[in-house]
Amino acid sequence: MSESKRIKTALVSVYHKEGLDEIITKLHEEGVEFLSTGGTRQFIESLGYPCKAVEDLTTYPSILGGRVKTLHPKIFGGILCRRDLEQDIQQIEKYEIPEIDLVIVDLYPFEATVASGASEADIIEKIDIGGISLIRAAAKNYNDVIIVASQAQYKPLLDMLMEHGATSSLEERRWMAHFFSLRLSYLQLFRCRRRFCFPLFGKQPEATPLR
Repeated sequence: MSESKRIKTALVSVYHKEGLDEIITKLHEEGVEFLSTGGTRQFIESLGYPCKAVEDLTTYPSILGGRVKTLHPKIFGGILCRRDLEQDIQQIEKYEIPEIDLVIVDLYPFEATVASGASEADIIEKIDIGGISLIRAAAKNYNDVIIVASQAQYKPLLDMLMEHGATSSLEERRWMAHFFSLRLSYLQLFRCRRRFCFPLFGKQPEATPLR
């Protein structure tokens, strides 16, 4: 398996868009195709670049008030496909699933929403389901996919693109995936934050709050 991988398709779905424009511009210059949702797709198109809507690929619209956007085999199959495994390649060809080589996604500001004193309903809607799932999938397949899971990774990604274009080494993909372990702390926020508590994985509401 070659360590060097070419980025052909990028899935971009982010909450924080500051600093993203330079990355999008460079990726476009390198011939990378974009796949995105909602506000991020509008942002990419506002820069003058074509962007395919996720729902056009999946043939399903964003549903349940935006709760379900990217949770679909045509998205996760494209991320998790092992490029060196013939069986995987045959299956994505059979089901017309495009390979996704770069995933840029960050998470809803759950902790900030809790700290703001927002209502329980608003807090619940800031629990990110699709984002953390995309991060897990891309990090799992770092042999083939670059994962950018935080705005803090925008500059390292841009530096990489400026240095050698839309290609990545295994070392770079592994380094980017390291942030996955840092993003796992996001899940811990759900146990207890101030007046908003609920049990996780069988824990009772009286479980000791995080400190």
